[in-house]
Amino acid sequence: MAGVYTVSQVNAYIKNMFVQDYALSRISIKGEVSNVKYHTSGHIYFTLKDGKGALSAVMFASQRMGLSFPLKEGQQVVATGSVDVYERDGKYQLYAREIRLDGMGALFMEFVRLRNELQEMGMFSEEYKQPIPRYAKTVGIVTAPTGAAVRDIMNISQRRNPYVQLILYPALVQGKGAKESIVKGIRTLDAMGLDVLIVGRGGGSIEDLWAFNEEEVAQAIFECATPVISAVGHETDVTIADYVADLRAPTPSAAAELAVFDYRQFQADLGGLREAMVQAEVRRLAGEKGRLEQYRLRLKVKDPIRQLNDRRMRIMKLEEDLEEAVRKKLLDRKHRLEILAGRLQGLSPLEKISGGYGFLMDGQGKRVVSVSQIKPGDALEIRVRDGRIQARAEAAERFSDF
Repeated sequence: MAGVYTVSQVNAYIKNMFVQDYALSRISIKGEVSNVKYHTSGHIYFTLKDGKGALSAVMFASQRMGLSFPLKEGQQVVATGSVDVYERDGKYQLYAREIRLDGMGALFMEFVRLRNELQEMGMFSEEYKQPIPRYAKTVGIVTAPTGAAVRDIMNISQRRNPYVQLILYPALVQGKGAKESIVKGIRTLDAMGLDVLIVGRGGGSIEDLWAFNEEEVAQAIFECATPVISAVGHETDVTIADYVADLRAPTPSAAAELAVFDYRQFQADLGGLREAMVQAEVRRLAGEKGRLEQYRLRLKVKDPIRQLNDRRMRIMKLEEDLEEAVRKKLLDRKHRLEILAGRLQGLSPLEKISGGYGFLMDGQGKRVVSVSQIKPGDALEIRVRDGRIQARAEAAERFSDF
């Protein structure tokens, strides 16, 4: 009886056979892509099939540098890698290290060559990118006159801003003469002095989009004085025109939104700005009015007529104070004069004479107040109230009390 083996032993044996087969360690397989699944880990699981069979395949995240385009259902590709056995499931599959589009390998290689060459020349540099005007009034379009691209651009432009003028240059966008037509369209619209250009078309295969990978088209976009928005194919499609243009839009519809400003939003923003300006002006006028009132009050306080009246009132008050001071001074002096006059009157000889007294003077007119001034025989004059008497002293006697 033959030996009995476990499943894992058999799977390991088969795997070893695959490993030893040199042809399977480096193999390129052509087929149609199906069942594509991008895992969150970065791995890509898919199936290669043809009319008679199918082969499971995987590209690990570490090998993604070998894939230069998004892997999609229905693509014809050539996958290069190794065929090996996954022991746990007992299944063999292709471990892809590089995937390229079948039948487009030459085009893709040309795309990579031209991209690298133009990049080295600096045509993709940000320093050459022109800003897209925010409020464009005229928009040039280089695309096919029929098709979804131009309809999408027109519909979105009409919705966002019906006042923007669209100028279409009907160009060939694929096939023979396409690159010459696109270049002529760019240069014709550029000479019209428009605000912005949209250059593009709807989606398609790499052959359909190839006109936008031509060096002549790239050069025309680079030399264009008008800002250029490229809008070629779908979001995943990338062309040389996208690298050279001032701005890349993922779709023609997105290009219209980038080129044409929303007029309703513009009106709303303008209304908000107008209201803000009005409020700011109201606040400013209120502030100026307050300052004007302060100046008016200050001017009123410093009014020359008012100040003159104040000074007149001060002078009048000073005059009144002076008159009152003089009056009080005169009253005081009058009172003092009356007191002194009273005192003087009390000492006046005439006053005493009028009261029945008299006073005595010697012959020289000097008042006699002591007997020591008189000798017997001296001439005397006696003054009384109504006259004087001439007399002569017969004797002078001093009182003992003096």
